[in-house]
Amino acid sequence: MCCFGINHRTSPLAVREQFAVAKRNLQQCNQDVAALPHVEECVLLSTCNRTEIYYWSACPEEAQTAILGYFLGHLGAHEAARNAACFYRYEAEDALRHLARVAAGMDSMVIGETEIFGQIKDAYREAVAAGATASCSNRTFQRIFSIGKKVRTETRITSGPTSVGAAAVQLAGSAFGGLEGVNVLIVGAGDIARSTAQSLRSRGAEGIFVANRSYDRAVELAEKVGGRVIRFTEWIPYLEQIDIVIVSTASPVYVVGPAVLSQTQATRQGRPLFLIDLSVPRNVDPACANLPGVSVHDIDTLQNLARQSHDARQSEIERAEGIIEEWLAENMQDLFMPRSPYTA
Repeated sequence: MCCFGINHRTSPLAVREQFAVAKRNLQQCNQDVAALPHVEECVLLSTCNRTEIYYWSACPEEAQTAILGYFLGHLGAHEAARNAACFYRYEAEDALRHLARVAAGMDSMVIGETEIFGQIKDAYREAVAAGATASCSNRTFQRIFSIGKKVRTETRITSGPTSVGAAAVQLAGSAFGGLEGVNVLIVGAGDIARSTAQSLRSRGAEGIFVANRSYDRAVELAEKVGGRVIRFTEWIPYLEQIDIVIVSTASPVYVVGPAVLSQTQATRQGRPLFLIDLSVPRNVDPACANLPGVSVHDIDTLQNLARQSHDARQSEIERAEGIIEEWLAENMQDLFMPRSPYTA
């Protein structure tokens, strides 16, 4: 078992976003990687903070070369992303330990993040549907789900903000001295947008608006948090009354740019506009930050909050690490022992 990837610790967002794989493309990418030379089984995990391939191979270095070539070529990454220092590879016990830490929220930007567990389940489900898994990967991921749940159950690692969305809401609340009387627009209705909306509501935000390409999904989310729906084609004019915009969509291009915001700011009479971009690739053009009264924050901006979260949970982190090490000792031999082709 090996892991080859790139994450928020090894590269900035401008590089990571070049390797992000949209959920709708996961099956095809799994099929592509599984068909590469020396790759026997694989599972592709792509989130806002990481793109990782877990793969099984008798020739791991040759497989890694093929995988890197696929990502650089097929995804069209720019020259800046070719720096080998951006990538990491783990083998055998180290790879299994890394995956266990990811599943437990230990390797997330916000320690104890809860979304990653569901994202791993989704990634595995897509790999199975693509026909990219077999006995080794199937056994491994079933065990991984158990350790991810065990860490969350037996520690308090999930206390406090446990998602990127919650950290974003904390950042916005600090900027405005609270969320009472503040109007917030959420662009998107996926998992991160949903957790963000719920965090907004729990922290007292009442003026919540939701815009999404799928109107029905926007209605569903708005109803859950007591918000209002704006049609996706009409949300720009609403910015005149919005204080905070949180963007989290699967668009591969910018959906907010300086040309549009410059017109909007002219009608806002100096009121500040706070933009938080939780999308990977980014959906808010960084050039928007050059406009008067506009501030832009992306995934990497949240790292300061993540560090505070890490420090506050240090004792729980140590307990979680101990649980993972015990689990490794119990499962290593079974997961890596060669099996008969007749063994399920």
